This record gives sequence, structure tokens and C-alpha cells, in this order.
Amino acid sequence: MRTRRVVVAVVTVTLSAIAWWVPAVVAQAAPGTVKFDPTVVDPQASIKAAAAAFKQAQAIDNFRPSKTAWGDPDISGYYLVSTYTPLQRPERLKDKAFFTEQEAIAELTRVIQADAKVDPRDVHYDWKEYGMDGWQSPIRPSLRTSLIVDPANGRLPSLTPEAQARRAERAAAARARSPEAGVRTLESFYTRCIMGNAGGAPLVRGGNPDPASTVGSEAGVTAEIQIVQSPGYAVIITESNYDARIVPLDRRPHPPSTVRTWLGDSQGHWERDTLIVETTNFNDKKPGTNFQGATENLKMTERFTLINPTTIKYEYTIEDPHTWMQPWSAAALIPRIPPPLYEFACHEQNYGLMNVVTGAQIREKEAIEKGQPIGGFGAGAER
Repeated sequence: MRTRRVVVAVVTVTLSAIAWWVPAVVAQAAPGTVKFDPTVVDPQASIKAAAAAFKQAQAIDNFRPSKTAWGDPDISGYYLVSTYTPLQRPERLKDKAFFTEQEAIAELTRVIQADAKVDPRDVHYDWKEYGMDGWQSPIRPSLRTSLIVDPANGRLPSLTPEAQARRAERAAAARARSPEAGVRTLESFYTRCIMGNAGGAPLVRGGNPDPASTVGSEAGVTAEIQIVQSPGYAVIITESNYDARIVPLDRRPHPPSTVRTWLGDSQGHWERDTLIVETTNFNDKKPGTNFQGATENLKMTERFTLINPTTIKYEYTIEDPHTWMQPWSAAALIPRIPPPLYEFACHEQNYGLMNVVTGAQIREKEAIEKGQPIGGFGAGAER
């Protein structure tokens, strides 16, 4: 349900650097007509390029960004926000918060090799056919073992009893649903092209911990954002359904709780060189689109700090007392990229829709017949 895009999805990780990439349309060019970038077509070349550039884009001590004409720190530009670093630290890594350089390269090799494979039994789009897989660029290893930095164990806090009951109710409803009647795929506002993949979520989301979906959502095809600044405002544009958050910077209060939107209400201000954006008033409509199954009480606080001319340190804190027992925080580095944003077009009558739905129904029915939990894309997966 997505049309072709002529951009390579470049992965943003803890040691990211600006990525000078070529349009991925070359992956479809006739032999002999275009000189191929080997990192776009060869996973091993991508791994070698990442290892060779490992120490680029470090933070610069006492770095101060340039100013806009009206005096704000200038962080405007285009950035990539995908990552292979999982949201939560895999249990196999226990209390290990950072990799060594060698371990980071080995981990990157593992996830790239997994991401480059396509299992024909899965309901999927072959993104790499269009140069859109996360590894199809000069990516960088990450020393962090998880995006989550607080709690210190790198994992989500415990769910509240209320949240556990909500998830159990959804799981029971999924098991009782007839696969022939419909699939979870169509219940998502993202796959129905109504909202972008980042709706109600931080810009860098990461994936799930091992063994569930070690790659899946970690380095997806929604990779680009644009930050636009003007006197008194900042705009954050996410190129997935072209969602835009308009952020006033005058410390005005959030609207009353009766006013709610799919993307929430974002209000921002500057603290020295850091842009702080607080988002509340998320929608309580169903199907829920809020991050990680949070409620309309979700509060997301983001911090954007330019640490060198080409890299933003992006941090966010998530709070929802109706979902988690305590707030939690994550961090990542995101690099600048050359302009422009390429359209991530979407429509509901895509030629692949019937095949996706049919395949999802078959896989879901098989899982139910075997008494297995319903999961994975198109089969009741949490989005």
C-alpha cells in the first residue's frame, strides 16, 4: 500500500554520521545504464562501509549551533530517524548497556544479515527491491544495546494492572475474531493510509527485544523528517503520510482535555541550545494509535540538541500512569541528510492490497488452528 520512493532509508544509530546516499531508483535500472553503489545492493559492502566510518560524528565539546535571524539556535534541516538499535535491551544482554567496538560491529552484522533476507512465507513488501531496506546505505554501528536509557536495565517499566487488562482484552478479541472477516492489518490507521507510522509516537522508536521481531520495526522505511523554524514556531514533518506537528514556542498552555488530536498537541520552548517539545492531548478514539498502547493520558517530552554541525542528539521521556508504573526515557543520535524529502505516497486501492489481506488471513487462521498467539504483520501485531 505504498508507492515507490526514490530514496534510500539510512539507519540512524548511536554513532551516526551524515549519510551521502544515492537515489535508490538505481536498484531498478537496466544493467549497464547506472553505476551502482555497492552498499545499496550488497549487505557485506554495507557492513564494511559502516565499520570503516565507525568513529565519525562524535559530539564536539562546547559546540554552539549558529543562530537564526531572530536569535534561536538553528537546528532546521533534514534528518534520518531509523535505527537498528532495539527499543528495549534484549534479555540475552542482561545488564550490558554498551557494546565494545568489535561487539557493535558484530551486532550490526547480525541484524543486517537478518534484515536482508526475505522469508516467502511472511506477508511483506520486498523493500530492498526499491533500495528502501535499512541496510542499503553507509550505516553505522551503535554502542548502545537499547534506546531506553532509563530505567537502567534498558527495558520498559512494568505495566499497570489497567494496562495488563487492556492488552488481555485485545488479545482475547483477536483470538475470537474470524480470520475470514477481517485482519488486524486493516484496523491500523497507518496501513489504511490515514496516518503516518510515527503518529502519536517519538521520532525514533526502535524495535522489539529478542526473540520477538529482532529486526521488524527497528529500521523501517519511514526514515526521513524535516525541521522547519520560523519566529515563534517550529514544524516537525514526518514523511510517512506527510504528518506535520506545528509547535508554538511561546509557552502557551495546552488546550483543555476535551480537545484531542491524532498527533497530540505539541508545545515547545528553548533551554539554551536545546529545543524541548511537550506533547499531550492525544486522541482516545479507537482503534488506538498511541505509542506502545498508551492511553489518551500519554505525555511525551522530546529534547533536540545539535551536538555537532551534522548530528542531533534526540531524547524523549514517556509518561502515562494508566499504562506504565513509572516514566521512562530513550535517546539516539540522528544525522542530517541532503534535501529534499521524497514523498511516501499512499492510497487504499493499491494493487497489492488483496494479496496482503489474503495472506494475512491465511497466516492468522493457521496460528489459531495451532493454538499459537496471533502476531506478526497483518496478524494481530501491536503497531
